Amino acid sequence: MAERTTERRLADLEARVAALEERAAGEPVREGGAEEAPRDAFFALNALREHATGRGAVVFAGVVRGEDGGGALEWQQGLPVERLAGADWSRLAAGLDALGHPVRLRLLHAVWEGASTVAELAERSDFGTTGQIYHHVNQLAAAGWVTTVRRGHYAVPPERVVPLLTILTAAGGTV
Repeated sequence: MAERTTERRLADLEARVAALEERAAGEPVREGGAEEAPRDAFFALNALREHATGRGAVVFAGVVRGEDGGGALEWQQGLPVERLAGADWSRLAAGLDALGHPVRLRLLHAVWEGASTVAELAERSDFGTTGQIYHHVNQLAAAGWVTTVRRGHYAVPPERVVPLLTILTAAGGTV
């Protein structure tokens, strides 16, 4: 009987240590089966480590669902480090420059949230005049961050949503 008690105490101790390790790793802790099994916080990095060759690779991906939880947009892009290192980074300046203005970022956010016309954007006082809005929207369009879905109606192209959110995440983490 004493041996069984020792085994039980050891099992309890091991469970408590495992829970502490999970908390330290920032993963959900299973208490009485109430939460789902912990997920690997570095699942993407671990998979990339297995597949990357040469100097390595950079991958970004995302799943963006609509407000109602449906209509998921899934997107992934990756490049080997050698290709990035050998590229002319200055060719990316226009796309980054378009995002480098606070008004354009606010306009882009408004379009992503559903405002689709300059008239809708002009209803807000923080975007300036209609002419200024057109100027900023044209710069965003030239860089590919917005597209015309029909005359006078703009949207963020689906293939640019995850890259945009990735850039915003990289620029400031949690805003």
